Amino acid sequence: MNLHEYQAKALFERYRIPIPSGQVAMTTAAAVDAARTLGGDTWVVKAQVHAGGRGKAGGIRRCKGVDEVAAAAEALLGGRLTTHQSVASGLPVSQLLVESATPIARELYLAALVDRTVGRIALMASAAGGMDIETVAAATPERLLVTHVEPVIGLMPWQARRIGFWLGLDKAQVAELGPLLAGVVELLVAVDASLVEINPLVITADGHLLALDAKVNLDDNALYRHPDLGEQRDPTQEDPRELAAAAHQLNYIALNGDIGCMVNGAGLAMATLDLVKLQGGAPANFLDVGGGTSAERVAEAFKLILSDGNVRAVLVNIFGGIVRCDLIAEGILAAAREVALDVPLVVRLEGTRAAEGLALLADSGLALETATSLGDAAARAVAAARR
Repeated sequence: MNLHEYQAKALFERYRIPIPSGQVAMTTAAAVDAARTLGGDTWVVKAQVHAGGRGKAGGIRRCKGVDEVAAAAEALLGGRLTTHQSVASGLPVSQLLVESATPIARELYLAALVDRTVGRIALMASAAGGMDIETVAAATPERLLVTHVEPVIGLMPWQARRIGFWLGLDKAQVAELGPLLAGVVELLVAVDASLVEINPLVITADGHLLALDAKVNLDDNALYRHPDLGEQRDPTQEDPRELAAAAHQLNYIALNGDIGCMVNGAGLAMATLDLVKLQGGAPANFLDVGGGTSAERVAEAFKLILSDGNVRAVLVNIFGGIVRCDLIAEGILAAAREVALDVPLVVRLEGTRAAEGLALLADSGLALETATSLGDAAARAVAAARR
């Protein structure tokens, strides 16, 4: 689960990470009031969306005078912002963060994340702040320092000093960096975050450190421990199909292809997607209906796949262990009765009550193909999508 910048900065304040003065606004009038309350004559108006690259897309605007604040708010609120990280149609802008403008001397990058390969927290730092860190890591990896923190012990003072001096900070700034880094690590652990990122972390004109931006990604599996954070979820920033899937306890991720896939089990789903790609096709989604599914849930999954206008063929690949293949067939038939099936359907059923499931489908009158193996099913689905 992602948080908006203003929500992440509220957490930053709680963990003693310095941030600019700012206020959230949902209307143009509120944005102007926020600027006047903050004082000064220059502010930054930021669209609150779950995507990076807002500045390049016009979602972050520096405004001199309240008239420019009003114009920026009017232009952004109620619209959609498209960045290189968003969907093509963009994300809706319903909230703005108005902040006092910060005189900047340098921009740095700082992030903490869970490194599962070593079972530790990875602190990443770079002097290339304000840039896409993926580009920095790929093109100039020597500009990225990775420091591993043992979660039981926590951040050691020498690690903070090493990062500070590597970034070229002076002695006073290194002293500021220690508590800031400790706060980032403490925050990551306390809220079960998978990522805490500051890009950029700036050195202000008067030599102090300030988190100019904030990004916090939470582990969905731990939200039961943080109901207050779970309530901050913004469904308008998420794919409505993924939200519908979650409501029916389905694991669904939208992709960019044209072959809809319904599979049981994450491993089998990944193998199915790989074989579709191997056959020259492109999956439209990852969809795991789970091991203990029901006919009703399968029907919802099937309708979810067909709601994607890009789907030109559907591949159902079920291995019946816990789940019964005849229940899968009943779910497909229930969905077909509610939603017009106007794309080719390829079905592979193996395992528990597979013969009964295939018999139900054969007697249904649906125009479908059955496959004898996973490779055969993938090849048939790719061929069907190309007709």
